[in-house]
Amino acid sequence: MTVPALLLSLLLGFAGFAALALSLDRHHRAVFRAPVPGRRVGGLRAAGWSGLALSFAAAVAAAGWSFGPVQGIGSLTGSALAVVLLMAYRPTWIRTAALAALPLAALTLPLALLA
Repeated sequence: MTVPALLLSLLLGFAGFAALALSLDRHHRAVFRAPVPGRRVGGLRAAGWSGLALSFAAAVAAAGWSFGPVQGIGSLTGSALAVVLLMAYRPTWIRTAALAALPLAALTLPLALLA
């Protein structure tokens, strides 16, 4: 797996886990100082699971079915660790970091496809 493909998988996983974390009331309160609105929960969960699925698909597309699932689980583990550390020490930064991860993933996509 190339570095751009790994970075793409990590960024998509980070955005997915951040969305899933923000769908929980406790983490939403830590970031926004308000309870999570009921209609926003479904959207955040859908975005989170979509990000995780795209992250896994990017890893499998880059490394194939022989090593792709291993690489996908590894990148999901790394991105989950990043979300946990950010939620523990700087919870207000999670929104900015997750929103920054999506354009970075879009910029990384052509590089991952070329390699």
